[in-house]
Amino acid sequence: MALASPIASAVVFVVSLLIGALGIYAGARVIVGRGDYDRAIVTALIGAIVWAIVGFVVGWIPLLGPLLALIAYIGVINWRYPGDWTAAAMIGLVAWVTVLIVLYALAALGITGFAAVGVPGL
Repeated sequence: MALASPIASAVVFVVSLLIGALGIYAGARVIVGRGDYDRAIVTALIGAIVWAIVGFVVGWIPLLGPLLALIAYIGVINWRYPGDWTAAAMIGLVAWVTVLIVLYALAALGITGFAAVGVPGL
């Protein structure tokens, strides 16, 4: 039974990452016309890592910490996709809304909880 928990955690992480990547994929497709799911997966993973690192370092600072983490996350999108910071922020917004809808539907069906890796705040 000792392996069940790490395996379950890995499955939850992978599924959450794929859902987060779906949001980034949708955002990039709508905003900049780039529809590469593999790129979205890598972006979601890097974005989650950067969000976690920045959140760990400065997340304790009220308002400023979460804002810096969000800017860092948008910076990852800006680095990975064409366009400017506005396009990157819009990709992030579309990703967030897309993941919110998917997670709501899955939670309503009792399939999953309400969280995703690679999209902040979910």
